This record gives sequence, structure tokens and C-alpha cells, in this order.
Amino acid sequence: MSRAFVNEDAGQSEEPRYSLPEPGSPGYEEAAAWALLEGADIGDSRSAEHATGFDFGDPRLIPQVQQILEAARGRGEDRVAQLAKRFLRQAGSSP
Repeated sequence: MSRAFVNEDAGQSEEPRYSLPEPGSPGYEEAAAWALLEGADIGDSRSAEHATGFDFGDPRLIPQVQQILEAARGRGEDRVAQLAKRFLRQAGSSP
């Protein structure tokens, strides 16, 4: 077979990798919230949900996402604020 048709990277995952502390450790929920927002930003919420164990819009992360939203508003990070508001709407909490 011609090398032009061989995928030399076959088997290597193209999924984003999320650097998360151990589940249950301090700061895990905040890191998970950030990972979910990052996944939504790149259009790959599924891998972020898989990596964190939380669904996008999980009500357990409302406090962390509200903090992220307030910080993003203060820094003028419109895209982060938009994603955080979407998360909170899906969680059933008004931003």
C-alpha cells in the first residue's frame, strides 16, 4: 500500500486532555468547571464530561461556575462569561 494512504498517527487520540487533580481533592470541582467550559469552547463537551465525571450544566458545579463568571466579567473575558452563563442556564440557575 502506498504511504500516501497510511495514517501513521492511527490509534493516537485527538481528544483534548484535561489536567485535573484527583477527584475529591481540594479544587477538583473548580478544575472540572474550567474543563467543562474549555470543552464547550472548543466544541467538545463530551470529552470534558468524560474526563471530569460531570455533565455540562451539572448543578453541583453552580458555585464554581458563578465564581468563574464573576471573575470573567471583571476581567472583560466575554467568551468565558458567555460559556459560564450558558452552563448556569442549563443547570437551572439564572446567571
